[in-house]
Amino acid sequence: MSEESTTPSLYERIGGEAAVNAAVELFYRKVLEDYRINRYFSNTNMDEQIAKQKAFFTMAFGGPNNYTGTDMRNAHAALVKKGLDNSHFDAVMEHLGATMQELNVPAELIAEAAAIAESVRKDVLGK
Repeated sequence: MSEESTTPSLYERIGGEAAVNAAVELFYRKVLEDYRINRYFSNTNMDEQIAKQKAFFTMAFGGPNNYTGTDMRNAHAALVKKGLDNSHFDAVMEHLGATMQELNVPAELIAEAAAIAESVRKDVLGK
């Protein structure tokens, strides 16, 4: 057996579905309270957005792949036209880290999640 097949995914190590659900709910509370970025969600159905984000994080962190949303570049293209830039991405990253800290996720797992999120920065920003 290879080491890769016996190593639990990040999804499993952070606590699976319950942990992702709790994190996404808390994360969006933080995002919607942040004047730097909340305008990007003013016309968003947040129930749908939260469901998409849960599916995306589940897939990105190595859990079951039930994500049916569009790719990151196309999903954020309209927001880029409205001015979405690195400062906004940084704010989202800040909230992701703070959310995981608040939920007592170990620092090494937060770093792993941040690296995964950071890996889509160029696509999100259309670069």
